[in-house]
Order: sequence, then C-alpha cells, then structure tokens
Amino acid sequence: MQKILITGFGGFIGYSLVESMKEKFQITAFDNFSELSNYEIKKARVAELGITDFDSFKTKRIFQSASATFHYADLCNMAELEKSFSSNQFDCIVHLAALTGVRQSLVNPQAYIDSNVKGFVNLLECAKKFGVKNIIYASSSSVYGLNHETPYAENQKTDSPISVYAASKKVDELIAHTYAHLYGMNLIGLRFFTVYGPWTRPDMAAYIFMKAVQDNNPIELFKEGKMIRDFTYVGDVVKSITLLIDKMKNETASGHEIFNIGNHHPIFTIDFLKTIEDAMGKKASVNFKPVQAGDMLATNASCEKLFHYIGYKPQTSVLEGVNEMVKWYKAFTQRVSS
Repeated sequence: MQKILITGFGGFIGYSLVESMKEKFQITAFDNFSELSNYEIKKARVAELGITDFDSFKTKRIFQSASATFHYADLCNMAELEKSFSSNQFDCIVHLAALTGVRQSLVNPQAYIDSNVKGFVNLLECAKKFGVKNIIYASSSSVYGLNHETPYAENQKTDSPISVYAASKKVDELIAHTYAHLYGMNLIGLRFFTVYGPWTRPDMAAYIFMKAVQDNNPIELFKEGKMIRDFTYVGDVVKSITLLIDKMKNETASGHEIFNIGNHHPIFTIDFLKTIEDAMGKKASVNFKPVQAGDMLATNASCEKLFHYIGYKPQTSVLEGVNEMVKWYKAFTQRVSS
C-alpha cells in the first residue's frame, strides 16, 4: 500500500480526496486550519473523517484514525514537516494546502505569499532531503489571467496574472519546474477550473447561490450573469488525481508537467444559477453588478493533455453535479440548524 502525504485535508478538494482514498492508500495528512478562509466548514469536514473533538485535536496536534494520521500543522513550520518526513517514507505527495480566492488575496497579499509560496518551498525542501520523488500540487486556472484565447491549453503563456492569488500559483509552477530540473523530481501541477460539489467552499459561487436561494436573499451576479465558467465536479477531480498517483508510481523519468482539470463545457454563471434554482425548487432574486477587480471574464479548459496521459477527463454534467451538491447542501444545513 502506497504511503501518501496529503496537505490541506480540511479544504474542499483535500477532504474529498482523503475521504475517497483512505481505504486504498496509507494516508498522512496536514492542515493548519487557517482562520482567514472557510474555518467553520473545515471543522465540519474533518468531523466526517472522525475528528469530532476539534479542540482536543488542536491541542494534541495529531489524530490517528483506522485509515489515516492527521496533523494540525503548518507547512511554514519546517520542524513539524521534517519530523513527519523523518518517520515516514512517502511514495507520493499531493499538495493541496493553500490560501484560496482571488478577492481575499487583494486584501491580504502577504498571507498568500507565505502560505502558497513559502509553504510549497518548505515542502519541496523536505521532499528533496528525504528522497520523495513524486509530487502532485495544486495550481489554478487563474494563472491564465489576461489570456483571451480559449479553450485554455497548457502550452499557452501564463505571464499575465491579474490577482495575487493567481501570481502565487504561477510562482509555484516556476519553482516546481526548477526543482524538477535541479533535483530529478517528478512534479505535476494541476490547474483546477471552478471546482464545485458536496462540501464546496462557502466563498464560491455554488455555495453562495444555494444559501441565497434557501434564505430568500438577493444574489449578486457580475457582468449580467454572462461571466463564463468551466464548472468541474469534485468527484471528477478526485478520480483524476487518483489516476495520476497510479500513473506516477510506474514513472521512472523526472520532469515537470502541467495539466488542466476542467470539464470543457463552460456555461454562463446565470445558467449555473438557474440549474441550482431548479434543483432547489426555488427562484432567486438577482442584482446585477459590474465585474470585480481580479475576476476573469471566462474560463474554459482544454483537457486533451490529461486524457492522453491517464485516459480520463472530467465528464460529470452540470445538471448531475448540481443535483448531488444540492442534495448534500440541504442535508448539511438541516443538520447544522437542528
């Protein structure tokens, strides 16, 4: 059984990955549970993984379940990292820990650089020191920035990011390339495109829309709801990462590759809202607003490179994915309110 280190297990994709893989791999997981973003839902997610006494976990800084070892730890703390690496011979690292979100990065840029860049470099240094060759890490579709040619392909230039968050992810890609070249590592960066589904982030459109519809509150739609997004179901992301882990296990060459993880069926945000309205059986009140600073007008992923590499590309329809997400949201909010 492969030993996998997963960072950011309290996050949306990180939690979903651990939940899916915990029976297949021997998992060690890290998260610092930053209170800068989505703190409460992180605690709710990890309760599903068995960490029901979060205060005790925060004090002890470790929780051992039957299928995984969870650490309350910060990647910026090199001593904590090295301690875990020294007692485990990891076969692969899946690095998902990061501060996310475009707008918050404009308010608190230093925190994003510390978390997204310094934390990644620390992780790479530990991997180098302890001989971990295979690393998958999260980038973002935001790196495409001011590119106007869609669908976005991995070979396009990405030197025009329009937010600090996007810039931090572009820096990660450059650093990954450097470490692969210098130290013979095998690194894969994943540019995620608007991931949604059960346990989605409260600061993402999907959650904001569901909550507003349920609470009968108005929704702000930018650019008259004509922003284009390539909504990607979280289950497809998890399957892609799992297949990549299996693929890397048998790779002997070193190098650095970038893959888009998108659905390649972009829709207007107003149509995404209408799908949520239909699933919830309620209509929303909408206020139209101008585009906000740092927002990309359109995202659309070419997924051919991923398909040729692992024989799979995301395929869950927005209708199917939204229905699953709304089912989860109704159950989750009912449980929280009771």
